Formats: sequence, structure tokens, C-alpha cells
Amino acid sequence: MKIGKLTLKNNIWLAPMAGITNLPYRQIMKRFGAGLVFTEMVSANGLIRDGRRTRELLASCDEERPLGIQLFGDDPEVLAKAARLVSQDGELIDINMGCPVRKVVRSGAGSALLQTPEKIGRMIAAVRSASALPLTVKIRSGWDRSSVNFLEVGRIAESEGADAVILHPRTRCQGFEGHADWEHIRTLKQALGIPVIGSGDIFQPEDAEAMIEQTRCDGIMIGRGAYGNPWLIGAIEPLLRGGQAPAAPSPSERHRIAGEHLDLYRHIFGERKAALDMRKHLCWYSRGLNNAANFRSQVNRCQSAAELRQAMSEFFLAAEAGGGVKP
Repeated sequence: MKIGKLTLKNNIWLAPMAGITNLPYRQIMKRFGAGLVFTEMVSANGLIRDGRRTRELLASCDEERPLGIQLFGDDPEVLAKAARLVSQDGELIDINMGCPVRKVVRSGAGSALLQTPEKIGRMIAAVRSASALPLTVKIRSGWDRSSVNFLEVGRIAESEGADAVILHPRTRCQGFEGHADWEHIRTLKQALGIPVIGSGDIFQPEDAEAMIEQTRCDGIMIGRGAYGNPWLIGAIEPLLRGGQAPAAPSPSERHRIAGEHLDLYRHIFGERKAALDMRKHLCWYSRGLNNAANFRSQVNRCQSAAELRQAMSEFFLAAEAGGGVKP
């Protein structure tokens, strides 16, 4: 798959997700075959103010490349400056114009921009002039049901030099409620000459196959469906190539990958942050297994990586012995 001058090994992308898609998470997803992974949202304002914590979000390694960097902001000039600052940190820049989180929206960024298409045009043009990297734009269908304007925004993005558009077909006011309207992806694909990436409601390998078949989109982006489930990405690629999706992972396989994830976290962020941040990931890795509720309760009381490892070992070994998945 080609986006601008960038050639990707496949058309399966990992969505940028705040608080989730840090370096350890991206490394795991890359090992399972993601063609492109993205940083968490990176504040353009934070970058130009030389914020150390903002630049930490750009930490990377060779294993995960190519890397997409997602920027957010509400000022075209600031966004352009940020794009220049990250020109050596990744292989692609994405502008977030779809985040529904209240804090982001209140700043005028994310999905708030869908209310001002003319400003979207200025922002894309400014970033396009500032960077030669492939440029994508991630949007939603619109602000609310009465202002669905993804087609207008997509056409603006193309005309101002974006190399692809990523569409999550829910409005900002929907958040993540209801169903993603894949028909919007199909409509956008028919209207644009640049690649269209579909996002939303891909939780099973067959969902990815169905989205591409129904919408003819050029690629798919996996978000919440990959929580604790990198096997989803690994199962999609053979299915899209006409093969069979592999069997669901056993409890022992989940244990192995969760352990790798914890090791990466410890190596990159240290013991304390790993112990706290990995709690949510381990809760996701346990979904659908016997006694998962008790495991989640135990994990959320753990204060060290050693305690997490002990809880993991006991839980996953018992799940394997007991047949694993709930009846």
C-alpha cells in the first residue's frame, strides 16, 4: 500500500489512541503485523513550547518503523511549526480532526474543527507547506447528525494536498455510542481520488473483511478492537489475502504476550509506571476467560511489576487448565 511516497507492507493500521498507543503497545502490535502504527495524539502547542513530556510521546525504535505521528491543535501556524519539528521523528504526519474528548474539543482542536471547514483547509495547507512527509487527516462524519459534512471535509483535504483521509463514521456527539455508519466510508471513497482508510467497529477479523468489501476502502484502522488483542491484527492479514484466520489464542499464549508487553513497559518506563499502566492492559488481556472479574480486581490492587507477574501466572495457568474461555 502506498501513501504519498511511503510504501507500507499492508493496509492494516493501528489507530492513534491517547493513553494507549505508546511505544511498548506499538511494538507489540507491530510484531503482529500492523502495516502502520501511530503515536498518541501529540500537542502542537506542547511541541513548540519545548515541552519535555510532549516530546516523550515521540520515543520510537527501529522495530516499529514506519511510524505515523498524530498532531493536534487549533492554529494553522502552530501546527505547521510542529510538523517541521517532527520531520525526523517519523515517516508520516496525521492531523487529528476527529477526537471527541471534551478537553480537546474545548481547546478548538480535534472534532471541534469539523464545525469550521474553512479552517480545516488552512490547517492542512499549512502543514503541507511545512513538511514533505506523507500527510493524512483523521476525521469523523461530522459534529452532529444535523451537520454531517465528511464529504466536504474530505474534498478539502484532498484539494489542499493530503495524501489520504481516515474516516471514523460516527459524529462527535455520538462519541463511541451506536454503530459506525460504514456507508459514509463508501461514499467518501467514491468521491475522492486519494486513499480512504476506514475506521470503526472492527472487533473481529471478519469485520475488517466486511468493511473493505462493503466500502471498497483502501485500508482499515484498528482502535478499541485491539485492546488486549493484538491477535486481531494478526488474523486480519491472512483473511484479506484469501486465507483463513488463525484460531483464537490460548490462555498460555495470552500469558506469553502479556508478559512481553510488561517487559517492554518496564524496560522503557521503569518499574513503577509499568506496574500502574499495565493494569488496564492486563484487564483487557483477560477478557472472556474464566474468573476474569476476580483477576481484574486483583490486578488493580497490585503495586509492583512482581505482583502483576504473580497474579498473571496464577490466573492464566488456571485458565489454561480449566479450558480457558467462559462457556
